[in-house]
Amino acid sequence: MKKWILWVLVVCLCVGVLAGMAGAAEAAKKYKIATVVKVDGIAWFNRMRIGVEEFGKETGHEMWMVGPAKADAAEQVQIVENLIAQGVDAICIVPFSVEAVEPVLKKARDSGIIVISHEASNQINADVIIEAFDNHAYGANIMKNLAKSMGGKGQYLCTVGSLTSKSQNEWIDGAIAYQKEHFPEMSEAAPRIETYDDATIDYQKIKEALIAYPDLKGICGGPMPTSAGAGLAIEERGLQGKVFFSGTGLPSIAGQYLESGAIQTIHFWDPKVAGIAMNKLALLVLDGKKDHIVDKMDLGLEGFRSLKQDAEKPNLFYGAGWVDVTKENMAEYDF
Repeated sequence: MKKWILWVLVVCLCVGVLAGMAGAAEAAKKYKIATVVKVDGIAWFNRMRIGVEEFGKETGHEMWMVGPAKADAAEQVQIVENLIAQGVDAICIVPFSVEAVEPVLKKARDSGIIVISHEASNQINADVIIEAFDNHAYGANIMKNLAKSMGGKGQYLCTVGSLTSKSQNEWIDGAIAYQKEHFPEMSEAAPRIETYDDATIDYQKIKEALIAYPDLKGICGGPMPTSAGAGLAIEERGLQGKVFFSGTGLPSIAGQYLESGAIQTIHFWDPKVAGIAMNKLALLVLDGKKDHIVDKMDLGLEGFRSLKQDAEKPNLFYGAGWVDVTKENMAEYDF
């Protein structure tokens, strides 16, 4: 009888130890999370990489960023295909074309991979979509600043990285709607210009537009590189004070043109913080805490302290992260 009791105690002890070991292994699980961006090697996503890698070191998980050498939807799809084959736990993505990545993101989710999207408010195949702000409000703010520089009169044109880049087109939609409501003496000189998030293409197309539309007074920039492309084109033609710019940009890229007066205002959110926000959300879903992602949630990050949940799309959340920068305050931002 005593031997039987001893045997039971030994078995229970072994089971307890094994359970403890299994629990420790589960707690120590390291996730593999890849952040896929529109294009690698530009200042915006270089800044995002810093956030992704720092957060990986902080949490002990394997987190990295990858993107095509140029903004190309097919190359971005192939990168996601490769990540599926590698068996990553989660993919955070900033799509160049939302429509182009839908099938491959569905494949990822069908494989059990968590998907977090950014700058993609109409994404279907995503567990969570995080936007830095309400896109139409951001565009209205860009136009408000451009109209101020233009004196509320004259022709302007708008740029987007791609005609299928949902968020950038929503910014421009918001900008144009604001112009029509508040500045009836302003008008678009031409349909929005597609620049593939490339400063060289921005420069070439804006230079051509300055010749084609000699009465042009303003440029409303969606993609970050437009700030540099427009600045260079305006500066080269000596049009400071005659043609004005307001749009997305970074001080490290556009600062010299703010200083010279070639452009007037840039607007941005910190891509480093956005990279951390995406990966934080991925960890919450992976840890079975998706129900913690709710309206007014605080991610503990500047601009993401009280998320706004979309009324019609419950997996879509907005932060409040943009800043307006001129030559007077650009020294406050070191990226």
